[in-house]
Amino acid sequence: MRQQILVSSVQKEFAAERRALKDYIHGDPLLNPFFEVFLFEDVPAADRRADEVYLSEVDRCGIYVGLFGNEYGFADAAGLSPTEREFDRATLKSKPRLIFVKGTEDWQRHPRMKALIRRAGNQLIRRRFGSIPELNAALYASLVNLLKGSGAIRTGPFDASACPHATLADLSKRKVSDFLARAQAERGYPLGPKTTMRTALTHLNLLDGDHPSHAAILLFGKEPQRFLISSEVKCLHFHGTEVAKPIPSYQIYKGTVFELVDKAVDFVMSKINRAVGTRAESNQAPVTYEIPRLAVAEAIVNAVGHRDYASNASVQVMLFSDRLEVWNPGELPPPLTIESLRKPHASLPHNPLIAEPLFLTRYIEKAGTGILDMFKQCRQAGIGAPSFRQDGGQFVQTLQRPGTVTAQVTAEDTAQVGKGQPTLWTFALSGIAHAFPEATAQVTAQVAAQVAMFCMEPRSARETMEHLKLRHWKTFQANYLGPLLHDKLLERTIPDKPTSRLQQYRLTPKARAWLGSFQKTRKNTE
Repeated sequence: MRQQILVSSVQKEFAAERRALKDYIHGDPLLNPFFEVFLFEDVPAADRRADEVYLSEVDRCGIYVGLFGNEYGFADAAGLSPTEREFDRATLKSKPRLIFVKGTEDWQRHPRMKALIRRAGNQLIRRRFGSIPELNAALYASLVNLLKGSGAIRTGPFDASACPHATLADLSKRKVSDFLARAQAERGYPLGPKTTMRTALTHLNLLDGDHPSHAAILLFGKEPQRFLISSEVKCLHFHGTEVAKPIPSYQIYKGTVFELVDKAVDFVMSKINRAVGTRAESNQAPVTYEIPRLAVAEAIVNAVGHRDYASNASVQVMLFSDRLEVWNPGELPPPLTIESLRKPHASLPHNPLIAEPLFLTRYIEKAGTGILDMFKQCRQAGIGAPSFRQDGGQFVQTLQRPGTVTAQVTAEDTAQVGKGQPTLWTFALSGIAHAFPEATAQVTAQVAAQVAMFCMEPRSARETMEHLKLRHWKTFQANYLGPLLHDKLLERTIPDKPTSRLQQYRLTPKARAWLGSFQKTRKNTE
């Protein structure tokens, strides 16, 4: 809704200036959508006293613009001119007052006007002008400042500007406290969970004056979507490869950025294939997902953390039968390009004040390694590399599901895995599940290539881990050893004592027969 600006004075002294101001504001592409100008001389004839009309318009207006010149104007029975009465009424009603004084010489002004100018100067900042263009420019600057202050327009980052109509009461002290506890545990953040909310927000640069910024609402708001409707995340699951109705599963999640990421990741992980390994090496059976959880989380946190929150669009997470697509409003910030994402690159967050808390809680890393970690996770899982594209105003990240990617062998891949056996490596990348039906989705191409070629001879778990450059036993057991044992591609040399310190692992006769058959087939076709 456009605010009404009342330009004061019905004196003939400023007839040209008042008309010029109205034409200027109504013709300006920035100001026109926000303001309309009221001039007393535009009011049609009516059976009402003039002073009643202009005072009632002061009550209705959003902004009062006072033009003070040399003349004081006709004084009423109380000795006050319409200009002074308007100024006093605007003051009484707490209207924003913009006062412009014509000329720099005061000696020729009416004594009552000089007194009014002095009184106005004691209450607010006045601006002087000598011509209509100067008046237009001065009013333009003042109105732009008002729009910035109200949040209607902004020049700084969206996440740093005040969230209109939001107060500290709209933030959750519990959410701030929980964040501080986690940030302290994860990154050694200096402020603990008992820190006052105002101190924590100040330390994180989440206040714009006394008002919470957009970032503060998105991070710690009780109901963030009450202020930023499009900040929700839409999650959709399709059984086919295209968007089609009816949608089997469709969820709209609301909450803080932390809650949105967690809910969206859980949605995806609950829909994709997973397999439970054996308890041979520990009391807890490992669970392996067809798309690594870390890769899914990285894609979603990128979308939620780096999206354009000024857009009316929402983040969309769409799971198809062959891929996961994560859409978010916005574009890559210069100088980043889609190609540069595949290489080490700088971290250039679109919302730096949101990125900082996400970093402190280990949702993201600052060094720009998140995308590279996503590539690594997908490579280790034996699925296709992530892909990226710009689709209009949307940035799209795609993760392939197993069995949908044609083999692509790079020089780096060949050097790291399967040295001297490129035939086996190429086959493994093409998808072991298609050539060896007994293998489940958990036995990925990457696992087959690395472990099969190393375990032609019996190897201990430690030797195999060192070969794969893995340090964590649980990761090795869950993603490598457990699935291969489960699918009878590997066997223990001491099967009756699974936890023996002398335990080693070797290819099963079934696996050897399969590899031999494959080598023979490939030789005959070459």
